[in-house]
Amino acid sequence: MHAVVRSYSGQGASELFEQLEQRNEEIKDLIGGVPGFVSYTALRSSEGGATVTVCQDKTGTDESSRRAAEWVKENISTMADPPVITEGSTVAYFNS
Repeated sequence: MHAVVRSYSGQGASELFEQLEQRNEEIKDLIGGVPGFVSYTALRSSEGGATVTVCQDKTGTDESSRRAAEWVKENISTMADPPVITEGSTVAYFNS
């Protein structure tokens, strides 16, 4: 599996996470529709927040990042600063 973490801070980050919370179902459909999708989490931090997407392979996480960037561009009125992206192969994954 492959994971991508998109960390947002600075201009537009607060608005972005307000929108993610309010438009949860839309985000679920957008990111959940990525081929090979496994899981998605969005979390707030003191500086903005981060999203974590896990897919079966890098092709899926690349597509999730493309969709996320397009959604931010189309839906956040304040131009958000680009996220810091960290990605790689998972070494452990489990859930309850």
